[in-house]
Amino acid sequence: MAGSRHRRWRTAATCALAGSLVALLGGCGIITTKEDRRAAEELADKHFPGRLQSVEARTLAPGSGGSEVTFAVADDRDAVVRLRIKADDGMCDRKDCAGVLTEAVARGLADAAAFRTLRDAFDACGYPVIALGPTGTAPSVVAEMTNATVEKVLADIGGCVQRWVSASGADSPLAKAKAAYVNVVSPAVAAKRSRGQASWPTVMRLTRGDLLASLTRHRYHSASYDIHAGRVETQGRARAVRPFRQSQEFGRTVQKAVGEQLRATYPNVVVSTYQWVWRLEPGRVDRQTGYRLFCPEPDARGRCVNSDDAVLVTTDERGNPVGKIRIVHDVRDGTGALRLPPY
Repeated sequence: MAGSRHRRWRTAATCALAGSLVALLGGCGIITTKEDRRAAEELADKHFPGRLQSVEARTLAPGSGGSEVTFAVADDRDAVVRLRIKADDGMCDRKDCAGVLTEAVARGLADAAAFRTLRDAFDACGYPVIALGPTGTAPSVVAEMTNATVEKVLADIGGCVQRWVSASGADSPLAKAKAAYVNVVSPAVAAKRSRGQASWPTVMRLTRGDLLASLTRHRYHSASYDIHAGRVETQGRARAVRPFRQSQEFGRTVQKAVGEQLRATYPNVVVSTYQWVWRLEPGRVDRQTGYRLFCPEPDARGRCVNSDDAVLVTTDERGNPVGKIRIVHDVRDGTGALRLPPY
């Protein structure tokens, strides 16, 4: 690490002498990441000789300093090891680097083993995993969700989740969880996803931000499955997840339509802008039901705050109500927390 510190000081001196903002933000910033990566590689060669190969390094958030260096593992092509390091002070997450790297390797191997359990369970029932949430959970699979297929798709994926829970073991965090979540992406969206490089570790490739962004910039469905003592309610429930602008437009449509209906009873009603969770109606992808909070009278500033009233409404895909809305009163408990009835 001493050599890295000396190189870092030479880099800083060069930047200072140059007196150039371009050099400081450009070349010197790149050299800093290179120094962190070199220091991480030296550490890996010392403690895990021949086993870790650096894949990339990225600068951490401004103000935190240092870089995150990513390694592949020679004897486990699924595993990814991430190390946050600051070469100038020889520390990793403000701790001794040797210990932090050892923990990172153990964590990467454990995460890879857990991923294989997940992957094998979903492969066995015909829904290969194409992406994972940042923490390695919330897998994404591919299926066409229509009114004709939604119940079968949800039940089939529920079977995958049961395989996953059973294979993970009774003492696993998953088996003890209250629910599991699976994202369902349409084939058209999945075909255009950012796939990354085949040489990257599998867990790295499936959790990358550009992959997740390429999937979530389009509408998809999130399926939830309740878990009780390791048994999965395989019928599942689903909701549509829209990109931000579509979600905002959907919310405005619902808010306006609900307000118009409520004014017949409450002429001064204010409907909250807050959007509750919307769930697909059983057997439908073009009907969803959810709550909207409202205040019969606005507060002194014309707003609806801490409402104790709500409406349950079913809408089409654009947010236009279909059928009658149902008013529900006293939706907060004594602490002010929302207690909306299940639907």
